[in-house]
Amino acid sequence: MSITSDEVNFLVYRYLQESGFSHSAFTFGIESHISQSNINGTLVPPAALISILQKGLQYVEAEISINEDGTVFDGRPIESLSLIDAVMPDVVQTRQQAFRDRLAQQQTTCTITASTSGIQSNAPKNGEATVNGEENGTHNMNNHSEPMEMDVDVEIPASKATVLRGHESEVFICAWNPVSDLLASGSGDSTARIWNLNENNNSISTQLVLRHCIREGGQDVPSNKDVTSLDWNSDGTLLATGSYDGFARIWTKDGNLASTLGQHKGPIFALKWNKKGNCILSAGVDKTTIIWDAHTGEAKQQFPFHSAPALDVDWQNNTTFASCSTDMCIHVCRLGSDRPLKTFQGHTNEVNAIKWDPSGMLLASCSDDMTLKIWSMKQESCVHDLQAHSKEIYTIKWSPTGPSTNNPNANIMLASASFDSTVRLWDVERGVCIHTLTRHQEPVYSVAFSPDGKHLASGSFDKCVHIWNTTVRAGLEFILCQTTEKRQLIVICLWLCFRLEPWCTATGVLAASSRCAGTAPETKLVPVPQTARFVFSISENSPLDD
Repeated sequence: MSITSDEVNFLVYRYLQESGFSHSAFTFGIESHISQSNINGTLVPPAALISILQKGLQYVEAEISINEDGTVFDGRPIESLSLIDAVMPDVVQTRQQAFRDRLAQQQTTCTITASTSGIQSNAPKNGEATVNGEENGTHNMNNHSEPMEMDVDVEIPASKATVLRGHESEVFICAWNPVSDLLASGSGDSTARIWNLNENNNSISTQLVLRHCIREGGQDVPSNKDVTSLDWNSDGTLLATGSYDGFARIWTKDGNLASTLGQHKGPIFALKWNKKGNCILSAGVDKTTIIWDAHTGEAKQQFPFHSAPALDVDWQNNTTFASCSTDMCIHVCRLGSDRPLKTFQGHTNEVNAIKWDPSGMLLASCSDDMTLKIWSMKQESCVHDLQAHSKEIYTIKWSPTGPSTNNPNANIMLASASFDSTVRLWDVERGVCIHTLTRHQEPVYSVAFSPDGKHLASGSFDKCVHIWNTTVRAGLEFILCQTTEKRQLIVICLWLCFRLEPWCTATGVLAASSRCAGTAPETKLVPVPQTARFVFSISENSPLDD
C-alpha cells in the first residue's frame, strides 16, 4: 500500500470542487500544484474522497464487531460511528466495552422484569379507549382548534423522468434558452452541450457538443478545464460560456463558435448577458470584471476594483452592473466610468451572490457571514440587514412579482438558500422573514421561482428537489426528484417558461446533482403538476436530468 501527497491533495481538490467551494478549490489547487501532478483526473470517479472515507469507517466498524479471540459479537455493537469517532485512538476498545456493559444491563433488566411480571399495569388494554382525550398523562388540546393546512408530499415517479446522457464528467451549470425549447449545460469534461427538447421530436436527447479548446503550437487542443458558467442572450440566438481556462466564448444556438474572449488571467466564475444583448459581463479570479462587445468579441472595459477574486455579477441595466468578491465588498460600476459609482461595505466575510430586484432599485447580497443585506443606490449603508440563517448563505433569488414584472399585483419576495439546510422567504419591504422552509436535510445550493412567482424550487445536498407553494401559509410541497444513493448533490434549480402551444405555457425546473462513483453525469426531464411542463436536474455524473 502506498499513499502520496499528490494523491491526497487531488482527492481533497476534487472534494472541494464537487461540494461547490469553487474559489477554495482554485486556491488549494494553486498552492498544492495540482496541475503539475501526473494524475489523470478523468479516470477518478466523483466523490472518491467520500467513498474511501466510508470504506475506512466500515473497516473500523468491522474491528469493533470482532473480539480479541476472533469471534464476532452477537448483535450490532454500535448504533452509529461518526468520522471523528473513527479517528480516536481508543475507539475500538471503548465501543467494545460499551457494548459489553449494555449487554450486561439488558440481562439484569430482563431478570427484574421477570420477577415483577405479576404487577398490574394501568395502561389501557387492547380495545380500550382513553378517557377525555387523555393517554399517559397527555391531554388532547385540539378538540376545539381550527383546522390547519398541512403539507402534502407528492413524489414524481422515476418512470416520468427522461435522462439526457452525454457528458463525461460533472455537470456544473445549465440554462434554458429564453425563446425555444433548448437547454444548455456546462461540465467538467471541457464541453458545453445544447439539448433539443422539442416535444415533437421523439429523440429528446438530441445534443450539440461545444468543445472548449485552446491554441497550443498552432493547433487547437482541448482545454481540459471545467465549463462553470453559461448564459443565453435575450433572443436565444447566442450562448456565452465561461471556463476555468480563463476564456469566455460565444456560440450560436447551432453549436458554432462565434468568438473567443481572452483577457482574463485566470478562471471565470460568473458571466451574464445584458438585456439588450450587445454586451457580456464576466467576473474572474484575477480580481477583475470585464464588459465585452458581443459583436466583435473585444473587451470594452476592464474594472480592476476588487482586491480579491470576483465571485458574481449582475446587470442593473444595459450599462450598469454590480459585482461582489471574497474581499467582502460590492462595487456598482458603469461602462465608461473609471471608478465605481458606489461601493457597499458591511459584510464581514466573502460575498457569494448578488441580485438586483426586477425594478433595478434594490440590490440583495448574501455572504458567508450568514447575513442577507439589501442595498439602495440612494444610501451608503444597507436598507436591511437580515439575520436568521445559522450558516453560510450560498445563493439568493428575487421573485418575478411586483412592479416592473408580469405579475405586478403580487408582493415581491426574496428567497435565500443556506448551508443550514433551510430556505427562507423574506418580505423585503418590512425586512422580515415570512417563511422558513425546513424539509431539506443538507445544505441548500439553489433556489428558483416559477414564472408566476407562486412556486419555489429548491435543490440540496440531500439528493432532493422540493417545490413549494408560496401562496399558502403552510407551504404546499411537491417532492419532484429524489436522486438515488449514487447521486449526492443538487446544485442548480432553474425554472423554464416558454410558449409551446397557443393555449398553454410550459414551465419547468432544472436541478443539478453531483454523483458518486460508478455513475455517469446526467440530466432528467420530469413533468410537474399543474403549473409546470418540465423539470430538469443535473448530475455530476455527466448526464443531464430533466
